Amino acid sequence: MEKAYATAIFAGGCFWCMVSPFHALDGIIEVESGYIGGHIPNPTYEQVKSQQSGHYEAVRITYDPNMVSYEKLLQAYWMQIDPTDPGGQFHDRGPSYRTAIFYTTEEQKRLAEASRQALAASGRFDAPIVTEIIPATTFYLAEEYHQDFYKKNPVEYQQDRKISGRDEFIKKYWGDEYWQFFEKDK
Repeated sequence: MEKAYATAIFAGGCFWCMVSPFHALDGIIEVESGYIGGHIPNPTYEQVKSQQSGHYEAVRITYDPNMVSYEKLLQAYWMQIDPTDPGGQFHDRGPSYRTAIFYTTEEQKRLAEASRQALAASGRFDAPIVTEIIPATTFYLAEEYHQDFYKKNPVEYQQDRKISGRDEFIKKYWGDEYWQFFEKDK
């Protein structure tokens, strides 16, 4: 009997940095880098990065809902991003680096809205949460060299991540809670 897997799609800035945290969770089948939300079919990285295609860099996560809940994926997502920045993420600027949750079901929409509201009410951030919750459209896989970039190019990945400011942000706003969240699945 074939297992029933589910899909989650999150935009959180550079997709290279969004893959490894989700791979750390139990129940994740696959994490793919790609593009969503734009106005041209089959965009290339160059078209998306030029900020002219309207696409977001995003990750599509295939997961086993019997092992990991969508709520846990949302929690992991919020810990990866600056949800208060409308202009991009960290050192990556422009529309393709904005944050968004792309829902594939009404239940995902409801859960995403509830999690965004809870985060806003938590007082963790001084500025308003600007991450959008949008119906999923066609997800286009990024070029092969972007898939699992952190595994294929660990030195370049670590250098990019270090200069991005992402880890400093995570440490400031999540501290040990971040590491404890991801270590629970190890």
